[in-house]
Amino acid sequence: MNEGFAYRSVVPADTAGQDVLAHLAHRYTHSTREEWRARLAAGEVELDGVPAAPGDRLRAGQLLVWRRPPWEEPAVPLAYAVLHQDDDVLVVAKVRGLPTVPNGGFLTHTLLHLVRARTPAAVPMHRLGRGTSGLVLFALTAPARSALARDFREGRIGKAYRALVTGRPRGDAFSIDTPIGLVPHPRLGHVHAAAPRGRRALSHVRVLERRPASSLVEVEIPTGRPHQIRIHLAAAGHPLIGDPLYGVGGGPLADPALPGAAGYWLHARRLRFTHPATGAPVVVECQPPGPLALSQSL
Repeated sequence: MNEGFAYRSVVPADTAGQDVLAHLAHRYTHSTREEWRARLAAGEVELDGVPAAPGDRLRAGQLLVWRRPPWEEPAVPLAYAVLHQDDDVLVVAKVRGLPTVPNGGFLTHTLLHLVRARTPAAVPMHRLGRGTSGLVLFALTAPARSALARDFREGRIGKAYRALVTGRPRGDAFSIDTPIGLVPHPRLGHVHAAAPRGRRALSHVRVLERRPASSLVEVEIPTGRPHQIRIHLAAAGHPLIGDPLYGVGGGPLADPALPGAAGYWLHARRLRFTHPATGAPVVVECQPPGPLALSQSL
């Protein structure tokens, strides 16, 4: 059991006038209206420091807090490795199956919690999906965080991944620029997927090895949209082997799993950035797990 957590949010102007129950049920669809009613009855929800009632009307700027009681988190591998550390930055290797940050029932069983137990000032500059292994970059100071965030926005951070995909792409190298945006999802309301009116996204793919029913590819992503590699390879007709969410075309499958579900093979293998304090180039690499390794004959 963890120690529970207080989820805090400020009431936005466009929510003013709604009652508390309607607001919670509409905004946080991971729980039903009756589940939110029970939490309100148990005194778990506060509005400006006072226990809230289902019919209380919201005003813009109020502080809404759900004090979630302790819960037992799903079992995941609780391990990571430090591959680079200095006074300003930290690069670690995350294992497959470990969430990067708290979300979807995970709080202490996350990479962030493990890293901060050792390095309290660490702030993740990006995240990997739960089923993705490999490199995650952390800033250790405010100036480093600002500089790295700017480099991420401006596309100056180099990220290369390995993925195991279905089928055998025709070309040895190709690029995918399918826009990515929110589309309907039967369990969550919306998820990121291929969307004609979505945000610009770009992936460069190189085929490393063709196997009987799959291919091993390297992917570099100048942009960093949610689930970009999974969506783009599916959009190109080659979904990741074992991906429970995205099918050919880059949209959710007819009976999709949740976005955090694992089962696929994707690994953040190389990270290239300019050191925020020294200006020196930094390259960190992490060897992939067995299914993503090249055959010994190559």
